[in-house]
Amino acid sequence: MVKRRKVSNLLGLAVLSTVSARPMHPYEMAALMRERGKDRDMDIKWGSLYTVVGNLEKHGFLAVEGSVREGARPERTVYRITDAGLAELADWVRELIAVPEREVPRFEAGLSVLGALGPDEVAELLRGRLGMMERQIADDRAALAAETEIPRLFLIEEEYDLAIRRAEAAWVRGFLAEIEDGSLPGLDMWRAFHETGELPPEIAELAERGAREE
Repeated sequence: MVKRRKVSNLLGLAVLSTVSARPMHPYEMAALMRERGKDRDMDIKWGSLYTVVGNLEKHGFLAVEGSVREGARPERTVYRITDAGLAELADWVRELIAVPEREVPRFEAGLSVLGALGPDEVAELLRGRLGMMERQIADDRAALAAETEIPRLFLIEEEYDLAIRRAEAAWVRGFLAEIEDGSLPGLDMWRAFHETGELPPEIAELAERGAREE
């Protein structure tokens, strides 16, 4: 079961992980997280960084270590992770790894209303998507294979992302083939609806049945 956390923004997780190495100020946290590509792994809104850091301090996960001033720049507050912060970090990671959570990507949302477009247009869009995906996957596979200095442990999320995208590309390829060769069940009804503007009787009956059940 997903736990209700005092700080639930995933940026908080990234901050705790980053500061667990050593104390630092928020500007340094952001620079290090960007360098490590954390904005690719999580939906990070950088404008909320100082708010998240403040909330982590408020709940005892971070503590002020001191402050630093570099040249004419404003003084910056340096934070360290607390024992409670280390415990929260470990517990949060355990939950994310162990507990499956249903997430709805934008692509899945689009598929759920696919019937709004005709099959020929959908096929064209999927061909474009597949081409882009295959190029991105090839580039990322090459980049991952060329990375020999960083231990695999610190690239594991890149491997996972690549595996998910390869699986999606394989599914798109198969679905597209069904549209193109005419083997997709219901394809004729789908095409007829967009040609005539009238729901086929089978679909109209399903829609009516669903309305009655609601």
